[in-house]
Amino acid sequence: MLNDVLALRRSIYALGNQLPISDDEVIKIVSQCVLHAPSAFNAQSSRVVILLAKKHKKFWSTVVTALEKVTPPEKIASALKRVEGFVAAYGTILFFEDEDILAKMQKQYALYADAMENWLQQGNAILSYMVWQCLAEKNIGASLQHYGNLVEKAVISEFNLPKSWRIVAQMPFGNIVAPAAEKTFLPLEDRMIVIK
Repeated sequence: MLNDVLALRRSIYALGNQLPISDDEVIKIVSQCVLHAPSAFNAQSSRVVILLAKKHKKFWSTVVTALEKVTPPEKIASALKRVEGFVAAYGTILFFEDEDILAKMQKQYALYADAMENWLQQGNAILSYMVWQCLAEKNIGASLQHYGNLVEKAVISEFNLPKSWRIVAQMPFGNIVAPAAEKTFLPLEDRMIVIK
């Protein structure tokens, strides 16, 4: 049933470093999502980096260092506690947008230049959702995190990525150590209107 499949995808924060599938299968899932994710004007501007093993740990070490520099002393313990679950995960998928593609699309479709960045970000969101849903269907836990503003320059340098890539989100993934908290829902009538 559709609802059952959609309900599999949850924000899982307690992650372990085991997977029910191989690295090659993870790479295949992410590859297929990258290939088939829609994008405005078929821009294909989303970029993905899959970090495994030591590189996964290195990324989160960079996040911890950045957090220690900017987080108020009274909040650092809770900030680092949250990150512990991500460090314990099997890997991390980094989602980027290529600003060179954005500039090209804004020039090519000048009429829509002001909206193009938003449209390409929507494509990135669809891609991350596709990956997240596909991982959930394999019983792999994940969540979507946003520490990029703190670590983008370091990540670009550390992993020798193109300077035109702008980090959008990070998705730590691994086996599910503890399930997601119960989810509550606002009434649909407050969120959806049907007009006939």
